[in-house]
Amino acid sequence: MNKISDTFLMDEKDKDNRRLLDNVHPAGWQNPEPQTVYNLVVIGAGTAGLISAIGAAGLGAKVALIERHLMGGDCLNVGCVPSKALIHSANSAHRAAHAGKAGLGSKPADPEDFPGVMQRVRAIRADISHNDSAQRYKDMGIDVFIGNAVFSGKNQIDVGGKTLNFRKAIIATGARAVSPPIPGLAESGYLTNETIFNLKKLPGHLVVIGGGPIGCELAQAFRRLGAEVTIIELFRFLPREDPDAAALLADTFRREKIQVLLETTTLKVELSNGRKRIHIHNKDGDSYIDADQILIGAGRQPNVDGLELEKAGVTYDAKLGIKVNDFLQTSNRNIYAAGDICMAWKFTHAADAAARIALQNSLFGGRKRLSDLTMPWCTYTDPEIAHVGLYEADAPRLGIEVESYTVNMSENDRAITEGETEGFIKISVKKGTDTIVGATIMAAQAGNMISEISVAMAGKVGLKKLYNVIHPYPTQADAIRRVAGVWNRTRLTPKVAAFLKWMLRRQLH
Repeated sequence: MNKISDTFLMDEKDKDNRRLLDNVHPAGWQNPEPQTVYNLVVIGAGTAGLISAIGAAGLGAKVALIERHLMGGDCLNVGCVPSKALIHSANSAHRAAHAGKAGLGSKPADPEDFPGVMQRVRAIRADISHNDSAQRYKDMGIDVFIGNAVFSGKNQIDVGGKTLNFRKAIIATGARAVSPPIPGLAESGYLTNETIFNLKKLPGHLVVIGGGPIGCELAQAFRRLGAEVTIIELFRFLPREDPDAAALLADTFRREKIQVLLETTTLKVELSNGRKRIHIHNKDGDSYIDADQILIGAGRQPNVDGLELEKAGVTYDAKLGIKVNDFLQTSNRNIYAAGDICMAWKFTHAADAAARIALQNSLFGGRKRLSDLTMPWCTYTDPEIAHVGLYEADAPRLGIEVESYTVNMSENDRAITEGETEGFIKISVKKGTDTIVGATIMAAQAGNMISEISVAMAGKVGLKKLYNVIHPYPTQADAIRRVAGVWNRTRLTPKVAAFLKWMLRRQLH
């Protein structure tokens, strides 16, 4: 195996892994001879880097794109694409196991199906990889360099023994999974999102350390595919999410027999009889759990290592990443950054949006601001949890008085017919107005539904207008209109109600 496949535990004999690598890290790739100077050099071929490079090339710029690892970045190789493919299979297994609720015959999940599930994941990843392939970007007129990028000056980058001179550069090297300093963890072996998708055997017991979005998504997926699953979380469940939604999801997990251990510290890990013994401490004292596999979902850290950013005059923090202003400009005015390397929003769609800002600002002197974006996100559990704008609990800290209005999905006819009544829609507005400042949706299709509210916020459309939006019946999205209806009823003050009652009485005389 080569270094790439070693990193991801890839079996190169697997035809789909081979197809993937042929596209995103082709063996024998010949780096081009650098041009005298580039309008733009992009470091990192994940979402932010690919969008930056293709956007600049499409406008006629001379562009170089450098990737040391896999074209497509996390999203294609170890993130969105494989995880959502796995989640789809897991949810299909869950529906089959509970088909009796729909008047059909039930079929429990079979661990023997797991190899086929994972082969499908790898095939989908390979199918999509052509879109992010080195050859495709070369065919678009971009000079694609595969190798380590190292700054050698404020306007120079070295890669593979060649020097690239640039007018502007965008750093988009992303982030990677954090490996917590738990004694014995490295020696015992563990998985991250970078390695778990190459499993070919379902673990009997999977322990997930970290109760954030990645940990929760994969914990539920593996449970639905037949594994025993335990989540260990140092703080509360989904600590950054709306507390009401997090509490409901924790209840869902417990019903699905996922053990959730909150406010629990992992003390150490050791091998015992061929399994991984995880020693923990919580309010009940010290104990241990034996696992077949451990998945770490404890956050992300920026890929700043080895770039020699000091030579380019780029300020950074090893934990927080490259420091940028609201225009995504670094301390070197000719170098910008976008995506996970510099942003708190670590989402594919956020990297896409940021790349467009960095591109316009770097090449054309634009003044687009990151803070102007209306950024939604979603955790793809079942039910999903989607959010945009402020959380209700954040408003007081920012000096904003808010009022929140909620409708439970159990009141929605479509949710009832499909047996998906768990969850709610909560919309927060500035007190005394209909101006939306944030929303949380917990529902089966929350990721799709949040877009309507995102559009409303971006277009400065308030609840008054949303109340008059007509939705097809029956849809779960109609619950958004019902939330606006709850707000609308607050306008009917006792004084207004008395006046209307008087008017109606007059009509009878």
